[in-house]
Amino acid sequence: MTNQHLMVYCTCPDRDTATRIASALVERRQAACANIVPGLVSIYRWEGAVQQDGEELLLIKTTADAYEAVEASILELHPYELPEVIAVPLVRGLAGYLAWVREETAGKAE
Repeated sequence: MTNQHLMVYCTCPDRDTATRIASALVERRQAACANIVPGLVSIYRWEGAVQQDGEELLLIKTTADAYEAVEASILELHPYELPEVIAVPLVRGLAGYLAWVREETAGKAE
């Protein structure tokens, strides 16, 4: 077990999908918090062609211990064949906030 904190990035095709995933992660205690950032424009290559789509970004606060459950839930709930799921370690943060993230996810991940 580790106490490493993570920020997980996940793009979603619309607000409903983002809300459904964020709510599930918090309800399942896999994440302490998930912010929905609207208004992204993503440009990417998929199946040999350059695509451009509007998306919403989830910023998911969790721990390394809960990451596998977070990833599994996103794969379960996300409509994309290959959703963006990228975890970045949080090097520093307000001690009380990071303690809250640990408390909200400790031993509860499904």
